[in-house]
Amino acid sequence: MALLDRLPSRVLTVRGWGFVLTAVVAVLSAQVLGRRDLLYVGILLAALPVASIVVLRIVKPRFTVARRFQPQSMEIGSTTTVTLSLTASVAGGASISMEEQLPARFGQPPQFTYPSRNPTPDGKSLYEYRLRSSSRGVYFIGPVTAEFTDPFGLAKSRHVLGGADGLVVTPAPLELMASTLSGSRGNDGLAATQRQANPSDDDVMTREYRHGDSMRRVHWAATARHSELMVRQEESVTTPQATLLMDQRHASFSGGFTAAFSGDGAAGNGLSTSPTFEWAVTAAMSVSAHLLERNYALRFLDHHGAPALLHSPSAPFPTDEEHHGQGAVAGIAEGLAALELGPEGGRRHADEGTGTTSRTGDAVRGAAQRLRRATTDTTQHTHHAAFGDDLLDKLAGTRHRGPLIAVLGTINGEEARALASAADYGSASYALIITERPGDAQRQLGILRDAGWHATAVSPAAHLPTIWAGLGNATGPAAPAVPQASSPGPVRGSRHTPGPA
Repeated sequence: MALLDRLPSRVLTVRGWGFVLTAVVAVLSAQVLGRRDLLYVGILLAALPVASIVVLRIVKPRFTVARRFQPQSMEIGSTTTVTLSLTASVAGGASISMEEQLPARFGQPPQFTYPSRNPTPDGKSLYEYRLRSSSRGVYFIGPVTAEFTDPFGLAKSRHVLGGADGLVVTPAPLELMASTLSGSRGNDGLAATQRQANPSDDDVMTREYRHGDSMRRVHWAATARHSELMVRQEESVTTPQATLLMDQRHASFSGGFTAAFSGDGAAGNGLSTSPTFEWAVTAAMSVSAHLLERNYALRFLDHHGAPALLHSPSAPFPTDEEHHGQGAVAGIAEGLAALELGPEGGRRHADEGTGTTSRTGDAVRGAAQRLRRATTDTTQHTHHAAFGDDLLDKLAGTRHRGPLIAVLGTINGEEARALASAADYGSASYALIITERPGDAQRQLGILRDAGWHATAVSPAAHLPTIWAGLGNATGPAAPAVPQASSPGPVRGSRHTPGPA
C-alpha cells in the first residue's frame, strides 16, 4: 500500500493503480506460465481503469451553483453566513467530493460531498459555512472545485463548477458624540430657517387664508390692507447640510514608520493602503454615519473636489457626491470597502494597467507618453493640485450651509495654506491630520487654526471617539499632541465553520 500511495493520483485512484499493477503481474505471469486465462484477466484489469478515464472525460458534469451571503455585505469583525446551493443535471460519477475556493486569509477552505445528507425535494443540496474578516475589501468567494470518480472508484477527474461571487467587507463605523457639531445646525438634524430657496406661493410674507389654516396665523394688518383673510408664511424646515473631505493621495499616507503596502501582504485585501489610511477610512465612515443618522445631507468629496468614491470599484454609485436619505450609510460603506490610495494627480491614463497592449507598440507608446507627460505634468499639477481651485469652487457653492470636516493625511505647509482658505465656506470647519508623527504637524496645525479651523493631528493608535469629542476645542495656537488612547481593534484573523444545512 505504501507503494500505491506514492504513485501519481491525478488521474487514477489507489484502487485504479492497484488494478494496473495487478494487470501487469497477470500479463507477465501469462507469458511465463503460458496460461491464456491469466492473459485475459490481465487485459480486463488494465481495460477497466482506461475505460473509467474515458467515461469521465466524455461525460461532463453539469451543475447549477448558486451562492448567497447573509448579510449581503458585512462589517469588519462581523460574520456572514454563506449558503451554497448545488443542483446536478448530469453528475458524472458515483462519488463527488467538493471544495469551496476561498482567499488565503480565510484559512482552510470548506470541503463537502455531493449530494448532501438532506437534499431538498427539488434535488438541491444546500451547504452552509461562516466567514469573518478583520480587514475591509471585496473578496471573491468560489468557484467550487469538484473531484469526480467513476462507479468503481478507479479513476478521477477534477472540474471547476460555477464562478466566484464578491463578498463586500465594509469598514465598521464607531459611535461618535454629538457635542462636536451641536452648534452647527442642531443635534436632531432639523433646523428652522427663513431662507427662501425656491420662490413659490408659500415663500412670501403672507398669503391668502386657506381652509384648515389656524386662526392664530392670521396676519391682521395684511388682512386689513387686502380686505380678505391673510396668514403669515410658515417657517420652512430644511435639511441641514455638511461637507466631508477625504485625502486619498498615496504620498499623504505612505510615509512614517509604516509605508503603504499592498493588500496581498499584510492586510490581505488586495488594496493599496496603509495603517494611517485605514484609520482615515474608519474616520470617514464614522463621521458619515454620524451625520446621516442625524438627517444631514452629506457632500463627500476628495482632495480635488471630485466625488470621494469615484475611483472605488465597490461603490454602487461612484459619481454621486451628495448622499442623503435612507440607504445612504450603506452606500458610503460599500464605496469605502474597496477605496485605496491613488496617485498624487488622482487621474489615471486610459492605457495604464490594462495589460492588453502589444510588446511591439509599448516602446512607441512609452516614448510618446514620456514626451506628453513632460509637457502636461506641470499644467496638471497647477490646475489640479490638492485643495486647489477645483475644490474651493465646489465649496463656494454651499457656503455657510453646514459644517466642513476634512480627514487628511500628512500635508505640507503649502497644502495647509491652500486648505486654510476653505474655512470660510463652512459654518464650522474641522480637520483631522492622520500621521505617524503627530508632533511634526504642529506648523500645519497652526496654519489651519489661525484660519479658523478646529484641527488636530493624531496617530493610527488614537481612539477616534475621544479625538472627535475634543475636536471642537482644538483651536488657537498649536499645542503638543493630546495623549491618545489605544483603540481596541477587531479580532485578528478570519475563520469559517463549514457544515451541511
